[in-house]
Amino acid sequence: MTRILMVCLGNICRSPLAHGILESKLTSNAFYVDSAGTAAYHVGNQPDYRSIKVASKHGIDISTQSARQFKVSDFDTFDHIYAMDASNYTNIISLARNNNDIGKVKLFLEENPSISNKNVPDPYYGDIDDFEYVFDIVEATSTLIARKLISAGL
Repeated sequence: MTRILMVCLGNICRSPLAHGILESKLTSNAFYVDSAGTAAYHVGNQPDYRSIKVASKHGIDISTQSARQFKVSDFDTFDHIYAMDASNYTNIISLARNNNDIGKVKLFLEENPSISNKNVPDPYYGDIDDFEYVFDIVEATSTLIARKLISAGL
């Protein structure tokens, strides 16, 4: 089974969307998708109500997800770790124990060559349109990641 982790700051906006979207594109018998935050601001909380609303509008239920903080053992548990932006990438890499850990981490939008800014914007202080925009770029990139994983037989 291939295990994929999506990581943002608080694990209530971007990474829950990425978690739910990618999970909807992969089979649960071959892939496991989860999400976490580099900060412990919202541990135990469900995703932001706007993330839940936008995902639901597109037929994806993320309401049962629960925020958690990224931990060093995630390097052992997951095959691919996707950071939503450069700041979170740096925070994850700072916890890496070796080159194998570092090799598992990528910026999420590195997987999408059609997007030049490789940071998924944080919609937390925005409005529902900001969440829709994040959904759109995460959905497009998740499609590319799913195709890559499936075609590689991972």
